[in-house]
Amino acid sequence: MIKAVKNNQPGEQKEMSFFDHLEELRWHLIRAVGAIFVIAIIMFAMKSFVFNDIIFAPMYETFPTYTLFQNILPEFKPPTFELTTVEFGESFFVHIKVAFWLGLIISFPYVFYEFWRFIKPGLYDTEKKAARGTVFICSSLFIMGVLFGYFVITPFGITWLGNYTVGPKAINSPTLSSYVSYLTMFTIPTGFVFELPIVIYFLARVGIVDAPFLRKYRKHAFIIILILAALITPPDVLTQFLIGIPVFLLYELSIFVAGKTYKKHHQEE
Repeated sequence: MIKAVKNNQPGEQKEMSFFDHLEELRWHLIRAVGAIFVIAIIMFAMKSFVFNDIIFAPMYETFPTYTLFQNILPEFKPPTFELTTVEFGESFFVHIKVAFWLGLIISFPYVFYEFWRFIKPGLYDTEKKAARGTVFICSSLFIMGVLFGYFVITPFGITWLGNYTVGPKAINSPTLSSYVSYLTMFTIPTGFVFELPIVIYFLARVGIVDAPFLRKYRKHAFIIILILAALITPPDVLTQFLIGIPVFLLYELSIFVAGKTYKKHHQEE
C-alpha cells in the first residue's frame, strides 16, 4: 500500500493510504470545480455586460488597443463585419461556453490554490520554503497572460483575420461560435504560456534544465517565438515583435530563474 503524509494540524501527522489520498484529491477537485461553476453562473446571468463590454469589445474602434496605436498604425482598425448564427441554439450554447471560460479565468487563483493544497503536504520543508508565494505568482502570471492575449493578441488577430480575403466572392461573415473560439484561443493559452518562468523553476529544481542549456538554445527559441508571432499577427515586422518581445522576455526571465534556482539548490546541498 502506498503511503503519503498529510499534515492536518501543527505537530500532528497522519498517514494516508493510497485511497485516502484519492479521496483527498476528489474533495480538492470538487471545491475547484464548484468555484468555477458558481462564477460561471454569475457570468451567465450578466449576459449583457459579458458580451457587450468584454466579448464584443475588441470589435469596436473604441477598444483601448486601437486607440493606443492609432497614431503609430493609422490602418490598424477593426474590420466591419456582423457575427452570424447558423445553427439552432448556437447563441445559447456559446453563452454557456463563454460563462464557463470566464468562470475558469476568474477562479483560477482559487483553483490553483486547491491544487497547491493537495501537493504541498508531500513536499519537504526546504521545498515548501523554496516554493513560497507560488499561488500568488502563478495566478498573477496567468492573469497577466490572459490580459496580454485579450488586449494585444486579440485586436491584431481580429484585424488580420477579419480583413484577410481570397477574392471578392469570399465575404468574411464569421459565426458567433468561431469568433468566440478564436477569442478563447488568443487568451487562455497565452495565460498558460506566461507560466513559463514557474515551469522552468521547477524543472531547474529537479535538474532537468539549467541556465547554460537555456542560453545555448536562446537563438532557436527566439526564432520559434517569432514564427509563432507571425502566425497570429499581420505580416509586418512591428506587430510580430510587439507580440514576440514579451514572450522572449519571459524566456530571458526563465534563464535568470534557472540560474538562481541552480545556485540556491547547490548551496542547500
